[in-house]
Amino acid sequence: MVKARKYVVIKQFNGPPKRDDFDIVEEELSNTLQKDEILVKTEWISVDPYLRIYGLRYPIPYDQFSYQVGIVEESRHPKFPVGTRVVSHKGWRDYTIMDPNKGDSMFDRVYKLPPLNDLSESLGIGAVGMPGATAYFGFLELCQPKAGETVAVTGAAGAVGSIVGQIAKIKGCRVIGFAGSDDKVKWLENDLGFDKAFNYKTVDVTAALKQAAPKGIDCYFDNVGGEISSLILNQMNEFGRVAVCGSISSYNENPNEVPKATILQPTLVFKQLKVEGFIVWRWFDRWSEAFAELVGWIASGKLKTPEHVTEGFENLFDAFSGMLSGDNFGKAVVKV
Repeated sequence: MVKARKYVVIKQFNGPPKRDDFDIVEEELSNTLQKDEILVKTEWISVDPYLRIYGLRYPIPYDQFSYQVGIVEESRHPKFPVGTRVVSHKGWRDYTIMDPNKGDSMFDRVYKLPPLNDLSESLGIGAVGMPGATAYFGFLELCQPKAGETVAVTGAAGAVGSIVGQIAKIKGCRVIGFAGSDDKVKWLENDLGFDKAFNYKTVDVTAALKQAAPKGIDCYFDNVGGEISSLILNQMNEFGRVAVCGSISSYNENPNEVPKATILQPTLVFKQLKVEGFIVWRWFDRWSEAFAELVGWIASGKLKTPEHVTEGFENLFDAFSGMLSGDNFGKAVVKV
């Protein structure tokens, strides 16, 4: 009998998540696998901003979900033999019995870890996983960048934003990033090759953009929402394109008291901007296409994939809380 541990959310988040919002529960898994079932031991678990906001969809209590990479220890599935590494959305747990054939939602999908060419398996929940696909399709499909254009990215030091900025450079664009600390600004400019980066907490965003992009912004990848997005939109060129990925700035706020931002309609109309929100599962059937190109860029040195690694199943909450506070440079992952 395998004993599994899992995190269960027992209190609806009120503001920043707290440790006592979770309980760690132990459960015994069946000794006997059914046809097509696999027993997976978790190796890496992802912590991402969407975990904070998606939890509002579920009644208390619920098992904390997220992407993870694991290795098959027992199998009754012909396509997933023992030793296969898989990516699933089974969340904060160290062992799981799953049937890759079952499930109708995108969250139920189980797939083999993409070929990584000796890169770390942790990339399967980062640059070569959901965050990488988000950056790849959200930016390339919706912003459709052209060489020589200027791109602005908020949340630029995070898992998605850091990849978006680097893809923009690969495509020949000028890239301006916004992050939440001076250290992140230096990191974006010196390590990731952003043309300019700013600490949104200490600069006048409008003045900074006019200095860094006197001819305006052509593409904007929005991870944070809020007033900073209104200010950036006001600096965009006619027929600019905006990909709206998230709204990190409001995730810890009371849903009934979300902060207000400057009205956008006059700018959208007179500059004829195209603004489109997206969820990456729109392109799920094409994820392998993105993964192949991302791995190629990583192997060639064109794309850097920094990770903020926390070790230990018992430290999952600390990793999650730290990520929401902006502690991470790049993708936040937990090694189980």
